[in-house]
Amino acid sequence: MNGPAPRRDEPGGRVHGPPVLVTGLPRSGTSWVGRMLAAGGELVYVNEPLNPQHPPGRCPGVLNAQVTHRFQYICDDNAADWLPAFRDTVALRYRWLAELRANRSPYDLARLVRYGTAFTYGRLTGRRALLDDPFAVLSAGWFARALGCRVIALVRDPVTFVASWQRLGWTVYFHELLEQPLLVRDHPEVLELRALVGSQDRIAKAAALWRVTRTILDRTPGILVAPYESLAADPLPAFRRLYDYAGLTWTRTAEHRITQACLHPDTAPVPRSFTWTGASRTAYRPMNSAHSLTTPTTLTPTEITRIQALTTNPPP
Repeated sequence: MNGPAPRRDEPGGRVHGPPVLVTGLPRSGTSWVGRMLAAGGELVYVNEPLNPQHPPGRCPGVLNAQVTHRFQYICDDNAADWLPAFRDTVALRYRWLAELRANRSPYDLARLVRYGTAFTYGRLTGRRALLDDPFAVLSAGWFARALGCRVIALVRDPVTFVASWQRLGWTVYFHELLEQPLLVRDHPEVLELRALVGSQDRIAKAAALWRVTRTILDRTPGILVAPYESLAADPLPAFRRLYDYAGLTWTRTAEHRITQACLHPDTAPVPRSFTWTGASRTAYRPMNSAHSLTTPTTLTPTEITRIQALTTNPPP
């Protein structure tokens, strides 16, 4: 899991290296992992540029390209539409005028100032981009190959994953995957999802999405597939390994902040350094990560058995 050592340029000893992508299906812990990797101060955190919902997506200052689908599939055959925009993003070149033309609400202007300043400061100080984007999960290989990203793909236990989606009332619309011919061409297992288009069975749909995504990730070269549960059970050594993989420096500051965030007593106040609001708001909140693994599920035993069967083998 070791990657090349980060390069330090004088003066100032700033760390330069590849951009980082943290991906995985929504509710797999990408916000948590992204924030912990950014704790050392070498990365500029970029939240979900491929999210088709505004906010956080559809912000051309961050990504000057038109997102048309959830789980947008990007490969060499459509790279002309994406590579220039993502090269700007990972180089921390903020498109001020493009953002002003598209988004002018007070919230958007506050976000423009926050991201524009962060991109500019990060570029001038030699920081690297960290993309936290669940919607990039099916394109993880392209990010590694075309942009040189260190890709960390989070996977979560399927029962816990489906239970989380059930608790939030989430579902997935498979036509957004099936309407992407390059995705279907490169990953024909996506066609298994056609039978569930229009279905109201949210458990079956979430389980099918998990199964197909895991199949794709497991055969994608150049990425690191990281189980959420392993990180949560013993976060300090696990994150130290991720820092090494991403070419980041493990410092006392990083260790202290990760300890605060991941070994946080359940009854203690939230540390001020981890109270993220406003333009950089994400799903992450400080927690005791090991305790989070023992949270009781609302699923019935029958539902758990069904999810385990659905995520082990595709339907006949």
